[in-house]
Amino acid sequence: QVQLVESGGGLVQFGGSLRLSCTASGIIFRQYMFFNMHWYRQAPGQQRDLVASISSNFRTDYADSVKGRFTISRDNAKNAVYLEMNSLEPEDTGVYYCSARLGDDDPPIWGQGTRVTVYA
Repeated sequence: QVQLVESGGGLVQFGGSLRLSCTASGIIFRQYMFFNMHWYRQAPGQQRDLVASISSNFRTDYADSVKGRFTISRDNAKNAVYLEMNSLEPEDTGVYYCSARLGDDDPPIWGQGTRVTVYA
């Protein structure tokens, strides 16, 4: 059974940076490279929104609110995906979830989330 574990969240001042990590376990050797990986954010009292995605062929996509500030990357050798967050704003506050999906018809796999709080 595939499991995702996020880390790297914390408390950061406006304009600061954080790097989130997500590591997958329980994956058959080299299967990780076929997963499309995503980062979602859920602000307090809000729905969970897609922040950034990286496909199995390394194509990236970002929500408009984070373009130019966040960078998603992956390391298939480590079964990991990362989210580099710069110029953080209070609006970036929330719980960040890592998600893995093989295809559009497959159910997503979720991590437990890591909390990011940006204060002014």
